Amino acid sequence: MNPTAVTASAPARRLRVAFAGTPEFAAQALRAILQAGYAVPLVLTQPDRPAGRGMKLQASAVKQVALSAQIPLLQPQGLRLDGRYAEQAAATHAALRAAAADVLVVAAYGLILPPAVLTLPRLGCLNIHGSLLPRWRGAAPIQRAIEAGDAQTGITLMQMDAGLDTGDMLLEHALPIAEHDTAATLHDKLAALGAELVVRGLDALERGDLPARAQPEAGVTYAAKIAKEDAVIHWGQAADVLARQVRAFSPWPGKQFSLPDGRVIKVGAAAAVDVPADAAQSAPGTVLQMSAAGLDVRCAEGVLRITRLQKSGGTMQTIAQWLPGAEDWTGQTLP
Repeated sequence: MNPTAVTASAPARRLRVAFAGTPEFAAQALRAILQAGYAVPLVLTQPDRPAGRGMKLQASAVKQVALSAQIPLLQPQGLRLDGRYAEQAAATHAALRAAAADVLVVAAYGLILPPAVLTLPRLGCLNIHGSLLPRWRGAAPIQRAIEAGDAQTGITLMQMDAGLDTGDMLLEHALPIAEHDTAATLHDKLAALGAELVVRGLDALERGDLPARAQPEAGVTYAAKIAKEDAVIHWGQAADVLARQVRAFSPWPGKQFSLPDGRVIKVGAAAAVDVPADAAQSAPGTVLQMSAAGLDVRCAEGVLRITRLQKSGGTMQTIAQWLPGAEDWTGQTLP
């Protein structure tokens, strides 16, 4: 990215906007802020992490944007002055003061901002949150909204305070969750929406026209962080719940089940279907059939029809690709 090209046709802005974020969700917002002509004197992002088959250190998506735009960058491991990384925190606080930013925009940063940081910018800190608050406060709002079967989600631009996503709401925009949305596809839609909404918010803030309203007390839910354990399929759940989890945890951590011999099979796509009359008494985990329609497994309620699956070390396949030469698991009970 050429920073001159980004700002050449953008209007002159008065606000200086520092930025804190890490993944692509945040990188899209940073690009939009730059394209809108805002001066970004400092970017904070997570330290480089090992990734890929070679587990080589990789820069975050936000770091890549900052380096391309030649923006000063810091990657502290912590921001608490009394914490384990106090020296890094102190240096970051000093850099934020020196940057003289009017506002700090935060998006999927990954570090908690202590009160001392929240009050450093003149206009405080704004967070781009991937849900319609107060529903799904917390770490994984996109995944939990799909898992719960919500009809819609959205983006909330909020004024940050010391609580967990409890600050006043500034702007909201709703987005329907499509029937086949996965965490990946919904993430991309929300990232684009968040980038648009934060620029609208900054424009309004610059005009002095960004009123805040307190979050309602009713309807608060918390989006627990996704863990590797969420990948395991429990056949004692309802089939429609499992089908939503397959979408919610795609691409990470995915969903998987084990065969009786311990082999692990990953699930790429699935849907809930009715229990056939002749299988009404079958136990959860029973493989009812393997056919061109899918791999049907009895659940506590309904049947999970798996249409994309992957063996360990293999590639994800459709059921049509899987069946030729495959073992017939019909009648087996999966653990």
